[in-house]
Amino acid sequence: AELTGGSPDSPEPPWVGEEREQFRKGRDQDGDGQLNREEVATWVRPPSGDWAEVEAAHLIHHADGDKDGQLTRAEILAQWQLFVGSRATNYGEDLERPHDEL
Repeated sequence: AELTGGSPDSPEPPWVGEEREQFRKGRDQDGDGQLNREEVATWVRPPSGDWAEVEAAHLIHHADGDKDGQLTRAEILAQWQLFVGSRATNYGEDLERPHDEL
Protein backbone atom coordinates (compact mmCIF):
# COMPACT_ATOMS: atom_id res chain seq x y z
CA ALA A 1 0.00 0.00 0.00
CA GLU A 2 2.90 2.34 0.68
CA LEU A 3 4.06 2.20 -2.94
CA THR A 4 0.58 2.72 -4.37
CA GLY A 5 -0.35 5.59 -2.06
CA GLY A 6 -3.31 3.76 -0.54
CA SER A 7 -4.03 2.45 2.91
CA PRO A 8 -3.25 -1.20 3.76
CA ASP A 9 -6.98 -2.00 3.55
CA SER A 10 -7.60 -0.31 0.18
CA PRO A 11 -7.83 -2.43 -2.98
CA GLU A 12 -4.84 -2.62 -5.31
CA PRO A 13 -4.87 -0.25 -8.29
CA PRO A 14 -5.17 -2.15 -11.62
CA TRP A 15 -1.61 -1.27 -12.65
CA VAL A 16 -0.20 -3.24 -9.71
CA GLY A 17 -1.79 -6.44 -10.99
CA GLU A 18 -0.58 -5.68 -14.51
CA GLU A 19 2.98 -5.21 -13.26
CA ARG A 20 2.77 -8.40 -11.21
CA GLU A 21 1.59 -10.32 -14.29
CA GLN A 22 4.34 -8.79 -16.43
CA PHE A 23 6.85 -9.84 -13.77
CA ARG A 24 5.59 -13.43 -13.73
CA LYS A 25 5.28 -13.84 -17.50
CA GLY A 26 8.23 -11.82 -18.73
CA ARG A 27 10.82 -10.77 -16.20
CA ASP A 28 11.06 -13.79 -13.89
CA GLN A 29 12.33 -16.14 -16.59
CA ASP A 30 13.18 -19.03 -14.26
CA GLY A 31 9.92 -18.72 -12.29
CA ASP A 32 11.51 -18.55 -8.83
CA GLY A 33 9.66 -15.37 -7.81
CA GLN A 34 12.84 -13.27 -7.76
CA LEU A 35 15.00 -11.54 -10.35
CA ASN A 36 18.54 -12.85 -10.58
CA ARG A 37 21.44 -10.87 -12.05
CA GLU A 38 20.76 -11.99 -15.64
CA GLU A 39 17.02 -11.29 -15.39
CA VAL A 40 17.67 -7.78 -14.07
CA ALA A 41 20.18 -7.17 -16.87
CA THR A 42 17.63 -8.33 -19.46
CA TRP A 43 14.96 -6.09 -17.92
CA VAL A 44 17.20 -3.00 -17.80
CA ARG A 45 18.83 -3.61 -21.16
CA PRO A 46 16.59 -5.80 -23.34
CA PRO A 47 18.39 -8.12 -25.77
CA SER A 48 16.83 -6.39 -28.77
CA GLY A 49 19.02 -3.39 -27.94
CA ASP A 50 16.26 -1.19 -29.33
CA TRP A 51 15.22 0.89 -26.32
CA ALA A 52 12.71 2.83 -28.45
CA GLU A 53 10.83 -0.33 -29.40
CA VAL A 54 10.77 -1.53 -25.81
CA GLU A 55 9.68 1.87 -24.48
CA ALA A 56 6.96 2.20 -27.13
CA ALA A 57 5.59 -1.23 -26.22
CA HIS A 58 5.61 -0.19 -22.54
CA LEU A 59 3.74 3.05 -23.26
CA ILE A 60 1.15 1.33 -25.44
CA HIS A 61 0.65 -1.46 -22.90
CA HIS A 62 -0.10 1.00 -20.11
CA ALA A 63 -1.94 3.75 -22.01
CA ASP A 64 -4.02 1.84 -24.58
CA GLY A 65 -7.33 1.92 -22.73
CA ASP A 66 -9.35 0.02 -25.34
CA LYS A 67 -6.46 -2.39 -26.10
CA ASP A 68 -6.70 -1.87 -29.87
CA GLY A 69 -2.92 -1.49 -30.25
CA GLN A 70 -3.17 2.21 -31.10
CA LEU A 71 -3.09 5.32 -28.95
CA THR A 72 -5.58 8.11 -29.37
CA ARG A 73 -4.96 11.66 -28.25
CA ALA A 74 -7.43 11.09 -25.40
CA GLU A 75 -5.56 7.96 -24.22
CA ILE A 76 -2.24 9.81 -24.26
CA LEU A 77 -3.67 12.76 -22.35
CA ALA A 78 -5.31 10.44 -19.82
CA GLN A 79 -1.88 8.94 -19.08
CA TRP A 80 0.18 12.10 -19.49
CA GLN A 81 2.32 11.36 -16.41
CA LEU A 82 3.55 8.16 -18.06
CA PHE A 83 4.56 10.02 -21.22
CA VAL A 84 6.19 12.95 -19.45
CA GLY A 85 8.50 10.50 -17.69
CA SER A 86 9.39 8.63 -20.88
CA ARG A 87 12.62 8.84 -22.83
CA ALA A 88 10.53 8.10 -25.96
CA THR A 89 8.88 11.54 -25.66
CA ASN A 90 12.11 13.28 -24.72
CA TYR A 91 10.72 13.44 -21.17
CA GLY A 92 7.56 15.22 -22.32
CA GLU A 93 9.12 17.85 -24.57
CA ASP A 94 7.95 16.11 -27.75
CA LEU A 95 4.34 16.18 -26.56
CA GLU A 96 4.16 19.91 -27.27
CA ARG A 97 5.47 19.60 -30.84
CA PRO A 98 3.05 18.85 -33.69
CA HIS A 99 3.15 15.30 -35.06
CA ASP A 100 1.36 14.06 -38.16
CA GLU A 101 1.02 10.56 -36.70
CA LEU A 102 -1.10 11.88 -33.84
